[in-house]
Amino acid sequence: MSQRVFALFVAFVALVTLPYWMTGVYYVNVASQILFYAIFALGLNVLAGYGGLVSLGHAGLFGVTAYATGYMLQLGFGHTVAIIAALIIGLVAMAIYAVLSLRSTGIGFIMITLALGEILWGLAYRWISLTGGDNGLSLKTRPEPFGFSLADANTFYYATLVVFLLSLAVMTIFVRSPLGAALMGTRDQPRRMNTLGYHVWAIRFYACMFSGLLTAVSAILFVYYTQFISPQTLALTSSAEVLLMVISGGAGTLLGPIVGSALVVVVKTVVSGFLERWNFLLGAIFVAIVILMPEGLVPGSARLWRMACKRERRAAPVPGGAEAKS
Repeated sequence: MSQRVFALFVAFVALVTLPYWMTGVYYVNVASQILFYAIFALGLNVLAGYGGLVSLGHAGLFGVTAYATGYMLQLGFGHTVAIIAALIIGLVAMAIYAVLSLRSTGIGFIMITLALGEILWGLAYRWISLTGGDNGLSLKTRPEPFGFSLADANTFYYATLVVFLLSLAVMTIFVRSPLGAALMGTRDQPRRMNTLGYHVWAIRFYACMFSGLLTAVSAILFVYYTQFISPQTLALTSSAEVLLMVISGGAGTLLGPIVGSALVVVVKTVVSGFLERWNFLLGAIFVAIVILMPEGLVPGSARLWRMACKRERRAAPVPGGAEAKS
């Protein structure tokens, strides 16, 4: 068994058994937050990491799906109908978002996504009859899939874990698929890909839709976790936090956004209870990562591990020593 497979196996066992060795409901809830924010970060990583399209408006799409879930439940629909409708609405919003934003790349793409995100935030803040404004929308109940109530912290964690593992598996398949390879080609050499006959815009559009699907899934988990949605969820700071998760963990990697989400959520929820200036600490950590590991925590740690292994092999004594020379 290779070291990577062994590490993944240990991580899987740790996640499955977490409610048994993690003391307190609070920390189980923090683990649930890490998982659904990791799905959100994976969705953004599709564009920012593998597509080279940095988005600052994904929180708006996140909020659209969350509001759709809450509004459908307030209209009296069941959880199944609400979830399906929210996924469809989230994908439709992503399609509109992609058509408008893919008119440009680079800084132009960033500015368009930023503008779209701010428009959605403004609608959520001002359209009080639909969104409730600052009062937001509240959910009274959680779904009961297969008869298991998600009202308990442990059951909600396991439901989130199942969705997270499925999302990670689908993400892995996407990255290793021809579409994933084509997306990375459009990131590195868009003109050459166009010359080879690939439809660059269509590839990016499909990537946006897949990113929107993961974002919608994470939004549904979020709204059921908090049982509340407000315009603050659509704010620019929310988009920046998720982008920070992707960059700090390692853009263009599968494990990077997961590690980044764990870092940001722990600092935001746990460390903030002990430090008043937790924003300063998070900023300092991010600056240190950019300076010491510009590629992100996961690829940077792998690089340092390889360097340490090479030094250890060089320092190891040669079998036979002086006898071999003679």
